[in-house]
Amino acid sequence: MTTVPADPHLLPASADTRRVRSADGTWLHTATYGPQGAPTVVLAHGWTCSVAFWAPVIHRLAADHRVVAYDQRGHGRSDRPHGAPGYSTAKLADDLEAVLTALVPAGERAVLAGHSMGGMTVMAAADRPQVVARTSGAVLVSTGASDLVAELRVVPDAVRPVRLRRRLHQLILESRLPLGPANGVSRALLKYATMGPATPPAQVAACAKVVHACPTGTRYGWSKVLGTVELTAGLAALAVPTAVVVGTHDRLTPPVHARRMHAALADPRGLLELPGVGHMAPVERPAEVAGEIRRIVELVSAEQRSDVG
Repeated sequence: MTTVPADPHLLPASADTRRVRSADGTWLHTATYGPQGAPTVVLAHGWTCSVAFWAPVIHRLAADHRVVAYDQRGHGRSDRPHGAPGYSTAKLADDLEAVLTALVPAGERAVLAGHSMGGMTVMAAADRPQVVARTSGAVLVSTGASDLVAELRVVPDAVRPVRLRRRLHQLILESRLPLGPANGVSRALLKYATMGPATPPAQVAACAKVVHACPTGTRYGWSKVLGTVELTAGLAALAVPTAVVVGTHDRLTPPVHARRMHAALADPRGLLELPGVGHMAPVERPAEVAGEIRRIVELVSAEQRSDVG
């Protein structure tokens, strides 16, 4: 039975934490929740976030799933890259491959769920042999495979010239300004850019706490990568049953991305559009996001049993 505490944004106690070494020597913080022997789900968070971002989803899965979450490089308790070469989609793929190899035993498979840059991580790693061998399904949440700057909707629609909109979006994306402590103004701006208009203050505050904890250098380093992401080939290589989730008010990765991805998948298993929800769907609507992850876990388990039978 799922038990959600009074404050769902606080992480539950982990069953295990460890540091996993990626291919270039970067150490990644990982945390595992739930019972051993249960179906495994691996969570990859997005830009400027951390394991803590997934707390509301982890609470809804950990009773009957083994949930593995990790801090992307530069975020949370993972090492920060040394210079521009440490920031790339190939590095994200290296990191996911390292986490899966360390925490999903050979012969077992996990459902991967990636939010925003985490979804891009799943696509970037889709053709890695160790990832393929350890992946049974995927859920891509609030993400995109390409043309991110072109489709941003943060600048108001009143600014119509395409080149000006693109330039303004690029300046916003690649800002080097430190965010500083969260306050009323910064929370309002974050809500406008990343969450739906009806998002409750507690959810906005929880997201602000996570985002404002991200180092400025990390935020900028990954912004340069996100501005040029091209993962169409990786999306096509994702051969497992895959669901796509997006909020109808997502300004960072609008529904056009989700629809394109779903149409291009080798094995699409559903496109869930959440009315009124912004980019932070795992925080805004954790029950629905956890429900899609659970659905894919159950779907692949049923298909595996059918194949055996």
